[in-house]
Amino acid sequence: MHIVVLDGHALNPGDNPWDPVAAHGRLTVHDRTPGPLILERARDADIILTNKTPLSAETLAQLDRLRFVSVLATGYNIVDVPAASAQGVVVSNVPVYGTDSVAQFVVALLLHFCHDVAGHDAAVKDGRWSACPDFCFWVSPLSELRDKTMGIIGFGRIGRTVGRIAHCLGMRVLAADDFRADPPDYPFQWADTAAVFAEADVVSLHCPLTKDNAAMVNRSSLGRMKPNAVLINTARGGLVNETDLADALNAGRIRGAACDVVSAEPIDRGNPLLRARNIILTPHIAWATIEARRRLMQATAGNIAAFIAGKPVNVVR
Repeated sequence: MHIVVLDGHALNPGDNPWDPVAAHGRLTVHDRTPGPLILERARDADIILTNKTPLSAETLAQLDRLRFVSVLATGYNIVDVPAASAQGVVVSNVPVYGTDSVAQFVVALLLHFCHDVAGHDAAVKDGRWSACPDFCFWVSPLSELRDKTMGIIGFGRIGRTVGRIAHCLGMRVLAADDFRADPPDYPFQWADTAAVFAEADVVSLHCPLTKDNAAMVNRSSLGRMKPNAVLINTARGGLVNETDLADALNAGRIRGAACDVVSAEPIDRGNPLLRARNIILTPHIAWATIEARRRLMQATAGNIAAFIAGKPVNVVR
């Protein structure tokens, strides 16, 4: 069984060995695969592992040996699943591995807007505290989260974990989701998306990107937000109209934003968010703690083992 990893660097940059996967066959790992080399590298694979390297219908049609694809992520839009299914190729993903890591990162981004720890550290090291006539000073407003409202759009595993932490911090939790599953074990309120934008002090996105919610953060929804509200996006960059968000930030219509994801990654140098005021931009790292990546590696090995045993798991449709 030949297992080919098309883009393994993000999962294992050197600290997360491939041993669990290698136990199931002959393993070939490519750190990155540019478009022109996808077919050449995938042609002899029985099993392909991919994170962001696309497997289109055209490519899949030329992979006669391919039997199984395991996506090294939860989102699987990188694979043309209907085309794979039509030629008998099973596609699996890893639905649970980074819940705690992403939720923790959301809180880190949120706390920036409460305290700006890095900014105050820089001010002290620049000598501004030494030159101050008072025993303390601050370079940006300081605020508490208690009694503020956390609005969560997409109330799945990650959204609910964010909600639990927000509740522990004394926040009111509003949740919007088309699928209203059993409620969590802490107080919260269901709301529609428009109400979340209008009522929340913090809006945190945790929904998948679909044709129906693309650019849901736009001039209209931003216009509903409180002027002191913050937007956090650790979900998908395509959920945000980036020009509209930059305009809202530059005009001071909302307090700030933090985005770990953008529409094109790595970020394009022309992205308007790079020139926006009061925004934190991080390079798609909310998922990438060593603990989460180890879980992802083990779960991927489990997907392969289950497929080889004839009982595939985490199959996407």
